[in-house]
Amino acid sequence: QVQLVESGGGLVQAGGSLRLSCEASGRTFSANSMGWYRQAPGKQRELVARISFAGITNYADSVLGRFTISRDNAKNTVYLQMNSLKPEDTAVYYCNRVPSYPDWGQGTQVTVSS
Repeated sequence: QVQLVESGGGLVQAGGSLRLSCEASGRTFSANSMGWYRQAPGKQRELVARISFAGITNYADSVLGRFTISRDNAKNTVYLQMNSLKPEDTAVYYCNRVPSYPDWGQGTQVTVSS
């Protein structure tokens, strides 16, 4: 079983920044690709950023150039630096393996006001 604990969300004005953190335990972390997903009200959960075990990153077009994913394998932690936030980034953000484990954390709420 895997445990995923996300933190760092909050309320921010458009154009602002937030840094999300996710600590993983219970499974081999460093060997897996990890990702940040988000789910806005009334929408399906979507993958917005991923990072391979080797540090190769990929982003959804909607966040490319604004979000940066990184990882610290020694701390079993993955991060998401979010800059130039927009109201449409408002969602609950989750981390998980890519492809995802069945178990999800509680997520962290990001709200961007216009």
